[in-house]
Amino acid sequence: MTPRQLLQARYRAATEEASLRGGVISRADLRAFGISADHVRHQVESRRWRCHGRQTVATHTGSLSEEARRWSAVWEVGARIAVLDGVSALHAAGLTGYRDAAIHVSVTHTASVRPVEGVVIHKVGRQLTAHIRSAGLPRTTPAIAAVRAAHWAVSDRQAALILAMTIQQRLVSAADLQAAVDLARGRTRRAFIRRIVADVSDGAQALGELDVASMCRSRRLPPPERQVVMRGPRGRIYLDARWREQRLVLEVDGSGHTQGLAVMLDHLRANEVVIAGDRVLRIDLMGLRLAPDLFLDQLERALRSGSR
Repeated sequence: MTPRQLLQARYRAATEEASLRGGVISRADLRAFGISADHVRHQVESRRWRCHGRQTVATHTGSLSEEARRWSAVWEVGARIAVLDGVSALHAAGLTGYRDAAIHVSVTHTASVRPVEGVVIHKVGRQLTAHIRSAGLPRTTPAIAAVRAAHWAVSDRQAALILAMTIQQRLVSAADLQAAVDLARGRTRRAFIRRIVADVSDGAQALGELDVASMCRSRRLPPPERQVVMRGPRGRIYLDARWREQRLVLEVDGSGHTQGLAVMLDHLRANEVVIAGDRVLRIDLMGLRLAPDLFLDQLERALRSGSR
């Protein structure tokens, strides 16, 4: 094999390797293939390849895919110190329906890094080695990534959305998410995240009902009867809260109300309550956290109209 043929074979091998990473390859990997900086420069000048930053080379001249941008972010910040994290790690794990133009990576707080365009670099107290997936693209596990993303979110509403979507799309189990809260202890909204994780996990229903009773006291509203049992054509109907005199029923919907046949059964139960003469207000636990005043305003108006 002539030197030219050998070099062409190396180019093909590098291109094949890049195809596994969205069409990009690091300069370190290129050197491992025997491709020097001069060889890269020649490919770029021939308009076959294109450089993106100091460490990333695309084996094409088009724009980078989302997968390629994730690889590039890790290489540009530092392949030995950076891992994909937060919502970017969740996207790599399969999260859909949530957009974030930036790529998020984390490094330890002692790392010295330079800014990289399009990349948000988060410094953490320590990297949780047991919760980093090193096979393929280095990234944190979904549970840790979700909790960190909630800490790094720009608002409580955004934080709650990320946690809820992670559970709803079954990227993590409720147990793993609850465990991650204790491991990934951020500097912001710790108590809020703990409450939201409890809300989106199983078994949080009673907590929401207790919160409603406390909120009623804060507004000087009459306390409800809790866990009321009514009789319907198909048997017993269990209600979260009821104001008997005002003929008003409140249902607090936890995460279990969206699974399987729960929605249908909730509708049937609510319809029977309305037919019997009561009014029904509903709110999910997430709404109770994010918009409590709006909900209480509705509850107060409903109680007043019932009294009249």
